[in-house]
Amino acid sequence: MKTWNCIIVDDEDVDRLMVVSFAKKFPQLNIIGAYSSADEALGVLEKNTVDILFLDIDMPGSNGVELRKKAMEVPVCIFITGHSEYAVESFELETLDFIVKPLRFERFEKAMQRVEQFLEIKEKATLFELSFGENSIYIKEGTEKSKVNLYDILYLEALKDYTFLVTPQKKHCVWSNIGSLLKQEPFQSFTRIHRSFAIQKQFVKKIYAQEIMLSNNALLPVGRSYKESVKLLL
Repeated sequence: MKTWNCIIVDDEDVDRLMVVSFAKKFPQLNIIGAYSSADEALGVLEKNTVDILFLDIDMPGSNGVELRKKAMEVPVCIFITGHSEYAVESFELETLDFIVKPLRFERFEKAMQRVEQFLEIKEKATLFELSFGENSIYIKEGTEKSKVNLYDILYLEALKDYTFLVTPQKKHCVWSNIGSLLKQEPFQSFTRIHRSFAIQKQFVKKIYAQEIMLSNNALLPVGRSYKESVKLLL
């Protein structure tokens, strides 16, 4: 089994021990250590290769956001904090997940599912290639090369530096963030409805206040900053 090194940083003893206990339930996590301050953790990061950061934000001395800024080489960062007001700032630092305390195991488990998905994709990233044809794209995934008709793509889903191209048959992955992909000419027919989703108008079934239902009954969220784009779909 593939294992990933992680560190846990939280100045609250009970919260730190809870994250440790939850992390121990996942054998793929190798806990390098659990620390009560960002400064202590930074010294460990300088001497070890770490794949995942579990960080509190509000701590004495340097906070979790400042620590993340000094450790951007770590692929995965998950903030676990009682301060939801940091959410927007944290996602500008390539945050994979943001959990508001009190932490529950079910929520930690959901975050781990995202971690596993992201790191597995990252490991295989060099195998992905994307090329364009007339009204279609060609996606190389390992030794397989698939032709995907652009008009068959229901929606695009972002996962940090990667984007899923979702068709009724399969979820393809390309190594490109959704913003860069939408700038490409073949994707001009897509409308971005959320920081993580873009859709094609012909697949819209119903539009609700905060969600859009597609022809396959998938429900996708509508981001507040994309309300005007959604109006154009009406």
